[in-house]
Amino acid sequence: MSRLTVLYFASLRDAAGVASESVEASDADLRALYEALRVRHGFVLPAERLRVAVDGAFAHWTDAPRAGSEVAFIPPVSGG
Repeated sequence: MSRLTVLYFASLRDAAGVASESVEASDADLRALYEALRVRHGFVLPAERLRVAVDGAFAHWTDAPRAGSEVAFIPPVSGG
């Protein structure tokens, strides 16, 4: 188990009801972590539509979560 801080933005933040949370993760990779959180919070966006970052740098979905890391799930942003 790894304790992580997860950051949510835009529609993910709205669905989760929080901008960040501390989670215990035993997931094999960041995609599995997102899928577990997707079930918990009812996120509608699939991982393929998001970017993932770890400790401020873009990461790969196949990267393993590291204890103490800050993981951000970033949905597409539309602007005007």
